[in-house]
Amino acid sequence: MAHPLRTTGIILRRELASYFATPLAYVFILIFLALSAAFSFYFGGFFERGQADLEPFFTFHPWLYLFLVPAISMRLWAEERKSGSIELLLTQPVTLAEAVVAKFLAAWAFTAVALALTFPMWITVNYLGSPDNGAILAAYLGSLLMAGGFLAVGSYTSALTRSQVVAFILAVVICFGFIMAGFPIVLDAVRGWAPAALTDAIASLSFYTHFISIEKGVIDLRDLVFFGLEIGFFLTATALVLELRKAD
Repeated sequence: MAHPLRTTGIILRRELASYFATPLAYVFILIFLALSAAFSFYFGGFFERGQADLEPFFTFHPWLYLFLVPAISMRLWAEERKSGSIELLLTQPVTLAEAVVAKFLAAWAFTAVALALTFPMWITVNYLGSPDNGAILAAYLGSLLMAGGFLAVGSYTSALTRSQVVAFILAVVICFGFIMAGFPIVLDAVRGWAPAALTDAIASLSFYTHFISIEKGVIDLRDLVFFGLEIGFFLTATALVLELRKAD
């Protein structure tokens, strides 16, 4: 029996290679880079602000991920179930948990590559001024963690259905809820009828709130724990759903 880490690594490499085996991967990266630049320069007022930081760049990441990340994750399990290849995968000396983690890590690594390719923004802001590079590095970490949170949700919705389109829509809806949970418009509506404890609980579920906290350069353990627990919860849910639907 192969070691779990070795098995996970084999699946991870296979899945990651499959992303770059099709033109869609390069199209996704190109779209992500183009939209990141467009939002930063045209809507974020990158030059007009006169400040040496990447706040205009990172501010739009939750909204970019809202649509682009589910487009990556929708194929994770829906395609496997529709084609029947999931049965072939599970006949290999690999557990369902190992497969779920490996496919998630491959998608996360692919997203990390796309995020890393935005390094010209970092170079540009250092050329124009003297930014707080520690805060920028923290913001990159927060962005990557948030992307992982979106991917975990997408993995779960992909396991729920054989349709990639349905998986995409479900992921967008759930992730939108996680973003908006920390916005005043939602909290004010809840505060009108719910106790303060429930309002605080809803606010604590916001991807946006935890991401902004890290983006400011403060790496709080609570934010790291939130993303870790959220990813763990949805990956566990993914495995449970796949286990229940093995006979489908």
